[in-house]
Amino acid sequence: MEKLSQIWQERLDVLDIAFQPILNINTGEIYAVEALLRNHLDAGFKSIFDVFDTTYKEHILYSFDLALREKTFKKFTQISSYDTMKLFYNLDNRLFEMPDFSSGNTNTLLKECNIRKENICFEISERHEIANKTSMEEILRHYKNEAFYIAIDDFGVGYSGYKLLFDSTPDIIKIDRYFLQDINKDIKRKLMVKSITHLATQLGINVLAEGVETQEEYLTCKEIGCTLVQGYFIQHPTKNTSEIATNYEHISQLLKNSKRQENNSNIKKHIQKITPIQKSSTMHEVVDYFKKNTNVPYVPIINKDAKPIGILAETQIKEYLYSPYGIALLLNNEKEKSKLKHLITYCPSIDINSNISMIIEFFSNNSDTHGILITQNSQYYGFLSSKDIIQLINEENLIIARDQNPLTKMPGNRLVESYITQNLQSNKPIVLCYYDLDNFKAFNDVYGFRNGDRIIQLFADILSKKLPSSFFKGHIGGDDFFVASGIEESQEKYLKQLTNVITVFEDNAREFYSQEDKKNGHIIAKDREGNRKKFPFLTVSASVLFLHVKKQSLYTNSVNNILSLQKKTAKLEQNHLCVSSLL
Repeated sequence: MEKLSQIWQERLDVLDIAFQPILNINTGEIYAVEALLRNHLDAGFKSIFDVFDTTYKEHILYSFDLALREKTFKKFTQISSYDTMKLFYNLDNRLFEMPDFSSGNTNTLLKECNIRKENICFEISERHEIANKTSMEEILRHYKNEAFYIAIDDFGVGYSGYKLLFDSTPDIIKIDRYFLQDINKDIKRKLMVKSITHLATQLGINVLAEGVETQEEYLTCKEIGCTLVQGYFIQHPTKNTSEIATNYEHISQLLKNSKRQENNSNIKKHIQKITPIQKSSTMHEVVDYFKKNTNVPYVPIINKDAKPIGILAETQIKEYLYSPYGIALLLNNEKEKSKLKHLITYCPSIDINSNISMIIEFFSNNSDTHGILITQNSQYYGFLSSKDIIQLINEENLIIARDQNPLTKMPGNRLVESYITQNLQSNKPIVLCYYDLDNFKAFNDVYGFRNGDRIIQLFADILSKKLPSSFFKGHIGGDDFFVASGIEESQEKYLKQLTNVITVFEDNAREFYSQEDKKNGHIIAKDREGNRKKFPFLTVSASVLFLHVKKQSLYTNSVNNILSLQKKTAKLEQNHLCVSSLL
């Protein structure tokens, strides 16, 4: 390794390190910090990239980077509880081109700074194409062989993309900010990130949402399955190590107010707490494990950080277990420690905070697996067998059937109430709408219950087809319906969509009347007192409420009362519509 010149040593002294926290997106607990270079202008460089480009041109990139690592490692140890978190350190992928590149230097620095190797995660980006034959796969392989954690930075904007996932299987991928900006409003971005996240998770790769700047982006990334998060919404990078916390109050409060884990307890009761064994275990230990745990058909295998890496089925060594000669054959090998890693079977893993639908999706995509490994804070928590998952699916279907309206198959009253309650805990603006069919009893009396059911189904179909999929649509019961949506565009646009439902229904419902009634423009039926009178054709009244306030001060009953009062007014209006807004 070439020694830095005096001028470069002086520049290094001027440069400083800032840290930005990386959190577990489900718990808000700190997982790591990323080291970011600062003071580049004071050191005489136009940009941070300029620092590394200059050292690269002068062929001292590796020497400079090692000196920078030492400086970063020493400052990292100033963070309280640094030994319980990881340090993300950005590597320039041109290091391998330097003539003085050699292995083992990082380990020496870590020993000097009293940092465990497991605490280090090297971030590798495809920002620079590599001039020689060294590939990104080789760089990843080099550091993985050294037992360091590896993260791919800027995933989705590099040269290789999914090829890196297939060939190298990093520990973490960082989704670039480009895909996360306004993800809560952009369905294309949401679908793309969801696709990447689900694929990576099934490969055992954690997904880090990078550059999250708003509460809505945070919650959307959490909803689609990202496990880690970083960005200005949590904390800006800071050079003051005392400002790095283990928990962030605004994140803890956000997670508390946005509980979306109703099915989590149902998942937990099915999880088997099978004791795992270490990947480094000897075959003697493996044999002893199965002898002592005769009722365990497979055992989870974890690495030294307790991260699950697969399972070992008893059937894989069964022929050896029940034969003295077989056990001797299995164990009589100088390299018996390396045998276990060749017997490990892939098994998908997923965070315990994931919803049931995501677990079912993972299981469906891995139909030949024995089950799913469950993690908590990226560490092994338990195991869901295929039998338990099938039972979960059956229970979920029963819950859905119970909470659906039997006629329209739409969410019923309980789910409507749950939707309102959950959204009142959020500060996101929403629009709520109750629809009530007018003159429905008269139509039912004249044309019969079967045609009445057809009218109900007609309105449900109109809601499904005429309102975007972003709307929640529910059937409270009888001829009462409920729809709602987060407000992401102009209020007028949502009102136009809701009003269009009224027009479309009235046009379509007219076709259910006889030619004679159409000609008369009304039907004759008994009112609630038993008197025969004329009734107009079917219409629908809508009670619409826009909520822009901080809604924690509102209660479900209060909102229901407002909507009910408005519904009475809407029936008296010529356009069958009553609208209000709480600002």
